[in-house]
Amino acid sequence: MTDMLTSHVDRVWDDDIVPALHDYIAIPNVSVLYDPQWREHGHMDRAVELIRAWCAARAIAGLTVEVHELPGRTPVILMEIPAFGSGSQDDTVLLYGHLDKQPEMTGWRDDLGPWKPVLEGDRLYGRGGADDGYAAFASVLAIEAAQANGMSHTRCVVLIEASEESGSPDLPAYLESLQARIGTPSLVLCLDSGCLDLERLWVTTSLRGLAAGTLRVQILTEGVHSGEASGVVPSTFRICREILDRIEDSFDGRILLSPLHVDIPPDRRTQAAETAAEFPIGGHFPFVPGAEPMVADPVEQLLARTWYPALSVTGVDGIPPVESAGNVLRPYTSFQLSMRLPPTCDHAAALEAIESAVTVDPPYGAHVTFDDAHSGPGWNAPAFSTWLQAALDEASVASFGNPSRAFGEGGSIPFMGMLGELFPAAQFVITGVLGPGANAHGPNEYLHVPTARRVTRCLAIVLDAHATR
Repeated sequence: MTDMLTSHVDRVWDDDIVPALHDYIAIPNVSVLYDPQWREHGHMDRAVELIRAWCAARAIAGLTVEVHELPGRTPVILMEIPAFGSGSQDDTVLLYGHLDKQPEMTGWRDDLGPWKPVLEGDRLYGRGGADDGYAAFASVLAIEAAQANGMSHTRCVVLIEASEESGSPDLPAYLESLQARIGTPSLVLCLDSGCLDLERLWVTTSLRGLAAGTLRVQILTEGVHSGEASGVVPSTFRICREILDRIEDSFDGRILLSPLHVDIPPDRRTQAAETAAEFPIGGHFPFVPGAEPMVADPVEQLLARTWYPALSVTGVDGIPPVESAGNVLRPYTSFQLSMRLPPTCDHAAALEAIESAVTVDPPYGAHVTFDDAHSGPGWNAPAFSTWLQAALDEASVASFGNPSRAFGEGGSIPFMGMLGELFPAAQFVITGVLGPGANAHGPNEYLHVPTARRVTRCLAIVLDAHATR
């Protein structure tokens, strides 16, 4: 069965999915937060139709594919597949992915680009292929391959959303409106995470939450000559620095707001120590020569990217490029703040604490706002059932040659936190293909095609194990 499964998955990936991903990557369907005029531009609709049509054409018994769009919301694709083989129609597996993308970002190689699909050896370059355009194709193929090779699965629901990169603001409304169609899944499969190497199936045990918004500081109604005003009129950049010092220690990056910290569960500390001993992550990032991580200890590095809050300034407005900068004291500065939150942190309380800290008692009476504020929950996985751990190891050995491993991930998938609250008895398998160097959200993002094939095979094996457990 394994050889036939491998042959089926590899053939469809090479003949059907890779060409479809070329077309998908070429669509600049950035998420709603970065393209408020997404409807007028039409890119999201093009991506939805591409994925809908590809999935609807697959040879899967009983497959239905629908596009749902609530007023004022980005669309979702909902697919339903009845149970197959010995699987129960009264049990449900929910497979999740998203099709919206991060913005372009600068720094791409001269021969690459965000909307320019390039297959270079085993790597398919371009924005969104690995995060997370491949998920819909791989999820549907795993079901197709299971059926074609005499395996079983319970009733399956595939949900592909279009606002995840904006924090999934539209998803709660769909979870409510489609609740009867989704049912009560006992297993959730998600392909939107990463891996620490490409030699095994990696399963994510926790995800950070997110709190974000735009800090804007204005001190003048218009720019003035810096020689005339500096020393009297404070720089808005310095005011921003002073305000950020309320929430972050600028020396070591430590977050100063207590609502953003949590107690780390002992099992997650143990897991971090075990993983760091074999897979130190400090060398995974493209540091310039001579640079070094914020913390030296490999265990603390893993905890810092999974269980500690961390602030990034991901965008700036009000500052001209260096080549066109004049001797002007600028009227305002805006920073886009992105705060990663520990998995079990109350994201709403964290956002409230951040907003209060940056807006209360503004220095010099400056006009300070925190706009477009939004947050999403983190997630901490329930313990794996015995059957699931055995299935993960079986799938990993069959597809990669090594048992599976688990680790905490530093990114956010708000959907998992929402589902964890809705379905506390469900088992979760959060995995993905974003290995070292894959660079999701950054320049030169790529999908490692052999890893995607192997993960797809793992999904089919886990579906069968779930149905026959």
